[in-house]
Amino acid sequence: QVQLVESGGGLVQAGGSLRLSCAASGSIFSINIMAWYRQAPGKQRELVATIGTRSGVTNYVDSVKGRFTISRDSAKNTMYLQMNSLKSEDTAVYYCNVVPFRADSWGQGTQVTVSS
Repeated sequence: QVQLVESGGGLVQAGGSLRLSCAASGSIFSINIMAWYRQAPGKQRELVATIGTRSGVTNYVDSVKGRFTISRDSAKNTMYLQMNSLKSEDTAVYYCNVVPFRADSWGQGTQVTVSS
């Protein structure tokens, strides 16, 4: 089992920046791809960005390309999401998980609220 804890969310004005962190523990040796997901009020959870834990290859949903950057620090077992030029539509609870996601690895998430 993999345990994941998100942090770093908050309230920010449109155009601002935030950096989210995801600390991983447990059977992390089994993880090939990690990801950030988000769920906005009244919407389904969506995949935002992925990163290969060994390759470092990244992918992004079109709506965040050029604004968000996913990265990881293997020594710290931590993944990050740098979010710049935030928009009101980025408001959501952000979660980290693996790909494909594991139902028993969802954490509490971290709330990101962007005010316009």
